[in-house]
Amino acid sequence: MRVVVTGASGFVGSALGRALQRKNGVDSVIGLVREEKTELGFATRAAGNLFEGSHWRECLYGADVVIHLAARAHVLNDGHEDPLTEFRRVNVDGSLRVAEAALKAGVKRFVFVSSIGVNGNQTSTSPFNELTPPGPVSDYAVSKWEAEQALSRFFSGTGVELVIVRPPLVYAGDAPGNFQRLMWLVARGLPLPFGSVDNQRSMIALENLVDFLICCARHPDAGGETFLVSDGEDYSLSEMLALLALGMRTRLVQLPFPLVLLQGVARLFGKQALVDQLCGSLQVDSNKARELLGWQTKVSARDALVDSGRSYARLTSKQSKL
Repeated sequence: MRVVVTGASGFVGSALGRALQRKNGVDSVIGLVREEKTELGFATRAAGNLFEGSHWRECLYGADVVIHLAARAHVLNDGHEDPLTEFRRVNVDGSLRVAEAALKAGVKRFVFVSSIGVNGNQTSTSPFNELTPPGPVSDYAVSKWEAEQALSRFFSGTGVELVIVRPPLVYAGDAPGNFQRLMWLVARGLPLPFGSVDNQRSMIALENLVDFLICCARHPDAGGETFLVSDGEDYSLSEMLALLALGMRTRLVQLPFPLVLLQGVARLFGKQALVDQLCGSLQVDSNKARELLGWQTKVSARDALVDSGRSYARLTSKQSKL
């Protein structure tokens, strides 16, 4: 099996490429990047961005499976005049450009990594599953939902098997974004106002997501399916922080600050969306992935969170010595 990974220099893509390189049953893996990078541990090819040149078909020629990770992700303090249009340009139009090249190159399966945000940003009475009606809130999630629909229409009747994967927050010791900010806060050892937060969050460890994407590339029953996938263990924000602190060997103090007051302070500083994301519940039912594909997580959420804290402490210690 020959696999091409787009967005191969990113957080998930680089880990996926290395795992595919080691995987039995995978004959070759090529990672597509914007421009040549330092050695990633697997073969790469510069493909420019999603809109430059006409060589995407050439880049995908000979591949059996494309795992499409390249995307415009969440952008903090987005200064673009029309963020939704920019998300659509990259995540919808760009994905269709890759899909067209994949079809012309004879690719058999196209794995599209979407987002749990397609279903919404919070759950209340029951977890999201594959039958939950889409309810994207953010511009990013809207563009991912539109990309899913556009790809489904494009590949319909072509013989190319489309697989859609909607992961929640992906974490590891070198994770970017909000998870990195949480690790930074824990590492500082300062009292945190999350002791009263009693939410439940589904997440997925990087190692588990990578393993699931490889499963989607290989399993005969994955074709044409949509999957919501997680670690299968949900934690509150305060529990998550405690496990990170355990890995860092850092003393953690969490103050029982009332959530209503926390939200009020967040509104004053324009951070209500961030607090709602951290303190709200978002649960995922990933039984379909386990029952249809027989997939099991490689690492437990508890062990992965502790290891994330340990890895973050090791990485920051090395950086401080440079």
